Amino acid sequence: MNKFLALIIVFATVGSLHADSAKDRERFITRIESCEAILREFQADRERAIPSEVLQRAKAIVITNQIKGGLIIGLQEGYGTILVKKADGQWSIPVVVRAGEASFGLQLGGSRIEIVYVITDENTPRELFDGRFNIGVDAEAVAGPRAVEAGKFNRELLTVPVLVYSNQKGLFAGATIKGGYITRSDAVNRAFYAVNYDLPELLYGNFVDPIPAEVKPLMDLVKQLSP
Repeated sequence: MNKFLALIIVFATVGSLHADSAKDRERFITRIESCEAILREFQADRERAIPSEVLQRAKAIVITNQIKGGLIIGLQEGYGTILVKKADGQWSIPVVVRAGEASFGLQLGGSRIEIVYVITDENTPRELFDGRFNIGVDAEAVAGPRAVEAGKFNRELLTVPVLVYSNQKGLFAGATIKGGYITRSDAVNRAFYAVNYDLPELLYGNFVDPIPAEVKPLMDLVKQLSP
């Protein structure tokens, strides 16, 4: 009887782990597709588009999608993805992250914040190795210039480690930003890529081969924008 119960527990545990893995994989795909759509929407709107001069300097790109349920509740279900340009000039596979508390420019009540962070130096993305990166604290961050301002913005902005692009109104180029954080989401990435590696290895290594078809549209878009 005890052996029978033990077998039931084992099968139930295995089934639960499989279900969780399947959910993590589905969650990963949904988030990657959402982040790709956000970047495309930004670039299709001249008022929000990131200048090619900025994108060509990118060492990493982070795209986040966050929901604010109310003034007191704060942000919920924040997620995003990060890609880095490796030493050989090739862009990494996308790695899913969690994101939250981006308070700048928020409106009262329910609202959605979509943000693209263009990171212009090689060291800043590695801040995530420790698990959490605080925008404007762990590295200087300012609102980035828009494509509509091409030829008019201060070129010194291009030397700031993090240039921030948001769908919220009221930010002007060069405005200092402190708000929000990005943290790792290793379990979701392991489930999708079917490896035992975490964010550092996935971003800077070559452990995923072949690259899943689901992430190629986002990778191709980033390569096109920042060759």
